[in-house]
Formats: sequence, C-alpha cells, structure tokens
Amino acid sequence: MARIPASTLRRYLFRGQISRAGCLRRTLQISTPVYPRTCHETRSLHTTTDSAEPRPVIPFRKQLKDEAKRRKAESPKKSKGNNQKLEEWELTVGIEIHAQLNTERKLFSAAASTINDAPNTRVALFDVAMPGSQPIFQKETLIPAIRAALALNCNIQKTSKFDRKHYFHWDQPSGYQITQYYEPFAKDGYISLYAHDGIAEEDGEEIKIGIKQVQMEQDTAKTISQSGDIHLLDFNRVGLPLIEIITLPQIHHPQTAAALVRKVQILLNSVDACVLGMQSGGLRADVNVSVRKRGEHGTGTYAGVTGLGQRTEIKNLSSSKAVEDAIIAERDRQIEVLEAGGVIEGETRGWTIGSTETRRLRGKEGEVDYRYMPDPDLRPVVIGDDLLEHLQSNMGVLPDEEIVLLVEDYGLTTKDAMSLVSLNDGGRVEYFRNVVDQLILLNGEGDLKKFGKLAGNWVLHELGGLVTDAAEDENALQMTPEGECIISDAQLASLIYYLDTNQITGKTAKRVLAQLFEHGTSSHLRPVKELIDEQGLWFNPLSPIEYEELARGVLDMKVVEEILAGKEGKINFLLGQMMRKDTDGRVDPTEATKVLKRLIEKRREVASMHRQL
Repeated sequence: MARIPASTLRRYLFRGQISRAGCLRRTLQISTPVYPRTCHETRSLHTTTDSAEPRPVIPFRKQLKDEAKRRKAESPKKSKGNNQKLEEWELTVGIEIHAQLNTERKLFSAAASTINDAPNTRVALFDVAMPGSQPIFQKETLIPAIRAALALNCNIQKTSKFDRKHYFHWDQPSGYQITQYYEPFAKDGYISLYAHDGIAEEDGEEIKIGIKQVQMEQDTAKTISQSGDIHLLDFNRVGLPLIEIITLPQIHHPQTAAALVRKVQILLNSVDACVLGMQSGGLRADVNVSVRKRGEHGTGTYAGVTGLGQRTEIKNLSSSKAVEDAIIAERDRQIEVLEAGGVIEGETRGWTIGSTETRRLRGKEGEVDYRYMPDPDLRPVVIGDDLLEHLQSNMGVLPDEEIVLLVEDYGLTTKDAMSLVSLNDGGRVEYFRNVVDQLILLNGEGDLKKFGKLAGNWVLHELGGLVTDAAEDENALQMTPEGECIISDAQLASLIYYLDTNQITGKTAKRVLAQLFEHGTSSHLRPVKELIDEQGLWFNPLSPIEYEELARGVLDMKVVEEILAGKEGKINFLLGQMMRKDTDGRVDPTEATKVLKRLIEKRREVASMHRQL
C-alpha cells in the first residue's frame, strides 16, 4: 500500500477526518514535519516580500539565549553567598525525573525507539492514535526499568497496571498519556547523597531522600519552537518508553536538589537503564517548589505529604544548574508574594536558561482534572522472581561503591573519582582501568596506587585538555561506554611509562599525545615508540655545563634580589623561563631548579662578602 501522505495525517490529527481504508496494519513513514494549529495562522518559516531581500533566519534557540543574556545584564546582581539557607522560611522541594529507557522499541508499539532519525520517520499507527490501533506492551522495555528501580533501592511490585492520564495538548495525539498512577511497578525507594555529591553544606555529610514510586509511561511528541509563534512537531518521540521517578518532598536546599538530579543520572547510566543524559534531552526534571513560615503548618500536599506550603511546578528543566537556579528564583518569588500579603496559586511555571525568574505557563491541574482510569486495552504486568534475581545478581558495581574503590585502591581523590565515574556514560572510568592494567604489564609489577595516580592525571586532565581545545564536539575522544577511545589505552600507557621512567619529558609526552589525538583512528594501533623514534624525541639530558649556561641566561637580577629577600617562590618564574627556552624538551625541571638554586646561593655568598668588605 502506498505511503500515507502527511496531509492526510494532518487532517486526521487536527480535524478528525480520515478517508483512507486499509491503513491500520502498517507503520507510518511521515517525512514532512507536522504543524499544529494555534490561534495564529500556519506560516512558512521563510517569509519574504517581492521588493525586499530575504532576511537571515536566526535559530530560535539562539534568540532565547540572546534574550536571556540581555535580561541577565539588565537585572540587578544577586549575591549567591547565602542562597541555600533561609532564616524565617522553609523551602520544600519534590522532584519528578523523566528518563528515556535504553530500548530498541517504543513502549506500546514496534516502532524504533530513536530521536536521531529524520523527523516523523519512526511513527507507528498507535503512536498517533489512528482509529482501531491498539497498544501492545513491549516486554523488553521492562528490563532497563527494573534495573533503574533496583539502583534506586526500590521494592519491585510483582504486579503493576497501566492507567490513562487525560489531558489535551498538540503533543499528545490520543488525548491521554498511558502511565502507572495507581499501581506502579516500583515503590518505596531512596537515594543517598553525600558531601562529595555536592549537596548543600547545611545538609551535612550525608542525606537520604525517599522515592515514592517509579512508574513506566510513554513520552509525548517533540515540539520544535520557531520564531513567529510557529511550532513544529516531531512524532518520533511519541511513545518512547520513560520511567518517572517521584521523590518525596524531603529536599530543603536548591544545591541538594541539583545534586540529586546529577546522582540519578549517574546511577541510571551505571546500570545501562537510561539511553541519554540531560544534555541530549534523554532526562528531564520537573520540580515542585513550596515555602512556608518556619513552625507553621501549611495546607499544601505533595506525594502524600501534608502540611506543606502551596506548591508550584516548574516543568522540563534540562540541567542540574537549571534545577538549582529555577528553585532559587521560584523560592524567592513565593516569599516575596507571601510577605506582601499575597497568595501562592497552584500553577505550572516555566524556566529559561539564563533567566532570573520563572514565568507562568498555565493553571496546575489536580488529580481530578486528569480523570485517571485503568487502561482497558492493557493487561497487568507480572514480574517473576527469576527475572528479579537475575537482574539483581548482574547489577555490577554502583557509582558510590565505584568511587570508594577508586579512592582506596587506586589512590585517586574523591573529586577525580567522581569525575571518572560520571564522564562518557561510564566509559572514562573503564578506559582508566584499562590504562592502569597496561601500565602494570609494561612494568611487570607495580603499585596500584602509584599507577592509578599517574593514569588518573592523564585520563582526566590531559585528555580533558584535548577535548577543550577541540571545542564543540561533545565526544571528540570517541569514548565508548566500554572504554574504547581515539587514543588507545596501550598508547596512553606507553606514553605514561616512558615519562615515568625518564625516557621522555612531560613536554614531549604532551606533544605526542596531541599528535595521536590529531591523527585520530589512523594512528590508533601505531606504537608510541615509533612516533618518538621518527621525531627524535627521546630524552637527552643536558650536561651540567649546558644547564648552567641556560640558567645564567635567564637570571634576572631584580628577581634574584627578591628571592634573596625571602620570596623563594619567585624561583618558579626563572624555571619557567628556562623551560620556554628548551625547544627540544631536554630540560628536567628538578635538575634545572637545583642549578638555579646553586647559582642564586653563589650570588648570596658574593653579596655577603661585599658587605663584610
């Protein structure tokens, strides 16, 4: 049967008209973006007049960023020195995190689960609510969902059910979302946050945040906003499998809320449950914010907890920084309203990156407005003990345990250990372990902590410097979750080995590393020794006479006098001068420092003799 034209689909979606028969047994392949109807007429993205040259089109996201910069420049500066603590008011935050599951198919259709293909090319009939189409639960989506819930210390429910959450918006073709409101598949979990996770100082060394439930649900269409009140819809995202993680309202500081979102992302990546991070749109956070006078009992309720202030919900926050900044702005707005004698309305609000205040989107729907009802087309989901035991036994090492191992066994700092665990979807820490293993092979034996510290510096900081220089590419290192990299672990280990055994200098090592990165996969299997041989980069130490000549050439009498006066740190300035003159990488900083100190000491002795005369 011929492909269904986009115009036919638009007539059905926006006018309820359908004229084609026999179209309910195939997957739609829609190549034209679908325009939702708004109160404005649908217009072309590029409008010109007969007499004028076409105006350049500025991307809408850039317009938003420019506007945010303008508002930030115009707004009064606020001190962040004490933005976590309130004297008279108590802040309460609950968070709902939506994470896209790592599966090949959507939740209730066989369409591919991808957001990277051309818009509207991965859409099944059920995804756009074609009459007669039925949801078919894709059982494989349950696997990453259970892994995520186990990582969050939840109790897995043996039987769970799907419900319909009714609301009308152009991104939801059926007029309802299928979710698990009454009987979710996981309940009563918690997540532990520590000082090294970046929680607020007021929360101490550790805080435990309860998780009310984790439920499976389907995603909506992606709205692509353009200038001129034009919105495009990409239905590839409709029906993608999500989990919604609902925390208890036990967060009282914005910094801790941001730390929780970061920690959840790291946990989901560690168990291969989440396909994408916040930076790619695979994880989004909604925060529920309320304030109340300390010691007072409020009338608000969230996640079954009563006595809170009236809450507002801030939707679709796409970074941990946005979470923290939006909470601070909304907290301050609510306090200002209440102190002026006003009343907080239950509403949904939005947040724009770089903004200084939240904005009203719409009134907040209550449970009764959504008209929850059990979905009559879907049977209960039953999870067997054998599946749970298998997934539990194959969970692997979770991030907190991984960090402890990296600190205690490999000698890393907690900060570096956290960075390794969080980078490249866990790929950076796997690469690190491979480099350490290669170093042990090259040395025949070795101190794990010594090699761990050596490798940690290069894997994190030196490779990180290459990525910074590479600018825009998010994964310029081509790092995979399995620990493969554009520079192989054997190459980096060889480079570190030659440096540690004084066969090359640090300057040479960085130079070779940059060359390996620049040549990319074409040099992936090339031994580092060949590269050093070709360029004659092996360390050829200077003779004592050459060291002294080089040192005398950089001695600055003014600097020497400052050193003799007690400013011994100034010797590093002279050392830097020597290193800059070393074009061949032959200067050893330790030896150079000894020569400089010897010459300066001679100057001290000469000056002392002159004073005596």
